[in-house]
Amino acid sequence: MADLSLVQEHAEVIGADGVHVGTVDHVVGDRIKLTRKDSGLGSHEGHHHYISGGLVAEVHDGVVRLSANADVAVTFEEEEAR
Repeated sequence: MADLSLVQEHAEVIGADGVHVGTVDHVVGDRIKLTRKDSGLGSHEGHHHYISGGLVAEVHDGVVRLSANADVAVTFEEEEAR
């Protein structure tokens, strides 16, 4: 896991394949909270999702790169409890 203290608010989160996964709202413990604008569609719309810090491969030049491709990483997202 990369050093999450390097993750900055509004940084782009991308998969290992370079595909956009989300935008950082802020870090909460060992998870990255994504902004609502990247919340998905349907029942996933309008609330925050979290990415485990364990998926972060590196933080470089204001970009958070995950160790998994975007399509796989989103299956690990956790939803904010309503």
